[in-house]
Amino acid sequence: MAEKNYRVLVINPGSTSTKVGLFDGETEVFSENVAHSAERLAQFGGISEQMPYRRDTILEMLDAHGVDLASVDAFVGRGGGLLPTPGGTYAVNEVMLRHSHDGANGIQHPAQLGPQLASEFAQAAGGKPAFVVNPPDTDELCDLARMTGVRGVYRRVHLHALNLKETAIRHAASLGRRYEDCRFVVCHIGGGISVSAHDRGQMVDGNDIVGGDGPMAPTRCGAVPVVELLRYLESHTTGDARALCMKTGGFVDLLGTSDALEVSRRAAAGEPACKRAWDAMIYQICKTIGEMACVLEGKVDGILLGGGMVHNEGLVADIRRRCEWIAPVTAYPGEFELEAMAAGARRVLCGQEEPRTYTGVPVFTGFDD
Repeated sequence: MAEKNYRVLVINPGSTSTKVGLFDGETEVFSENVAHSAERLAQFGGISEQMPYRRDTILEMLDAHGVDLASVDAFVGRGGGLLPTPGGTYAVNEVMLRHSHDGANGIQHPAQLGPQLASEFAQAAGGKPAFVVNPPDTDELCDLARMTGVRGVYRRVHLHALNLKETAIRHAASLGRRYEDCRFVVCHIGGGISVSAHDRGQMVDGNDIVGGDGPMAPTRCGAVPVVELLRYLESHTTGDARALCMKTGGFVDLLGTSDALEVSRRAAAGEPACKRAWDAMIYQICKTIGEMACVLEGKVDGILLGGGMVHNEGLVADIRRRCEWIAPVTAYPGEFELEAMAAGARRVLCGQEEPRTYTGVPVFTGFDD
């Protein structure tokens, strides 16, 4: 008997839009990205207060596509607001709902609406399953990656885990292998830049994209020497410094724009400041790829590039020139986030993977000795 094509609805709330997709097996029935005006979102005091508005927006979209919630087998939402947890597909539970509502990780982002929306739709559909797949706070760091030279201060990790892992899973399949049997350096290069080391199914190292770590990006400062940051703080606030990590750093601070396409064009036209910033970003990406290759002891099955900026052929060529001596470089422009969310749910529904339980206990709180 043929395996059932499960229908999965995926919901990815972003800062200015909500992406929704319906999948029938591996086939995308439709996907849509609904924009939300800044004026409309400004009417809400907090992220979780946007729930009714985002829910009704999605219901209108589903109605326009003739989708009955009862026809859907499972619902998946982005898993923002959660505490650090290993990767995998998690069944939405009460602890997760509470943490996503409150933003337990201390980072307020619309992704924390994902579990809440998935759960509400699942209940409305008659008690169907609701899941989260590889949430943003996925943490599989090895112990050595956590260490710093300051007692009680540890390296944290925030990465584009969903897209990084899906890219690795797809590339392993293209090699006729399992993700759990491969070693990859995987990058997501977009508004934020993640560079990660994947060792046989575990993301054992990577940069903290919200903590001022790794390469600079269009809106993020990347790693900055501590002494220079202290000097910066002599004339700026800690709030200014935090903003540089996620919103006002990188191209925004250096060039006054977060538009990577604009910066690349100006760099190609020979504008010195743009060329310097663009080249420095690529230099830092390559440098971090080298670090991750060393984590994997040089035994790398592939260097994989995903994210919106990977559409830029010059960027890919520059990374190849610097890094292809390590391992073959393969570009996967764009992102697979909706597909990855649906695939995680299908693996559980088909019995290929056991759903994980979100406990609300961080995967790491410090060393005992």
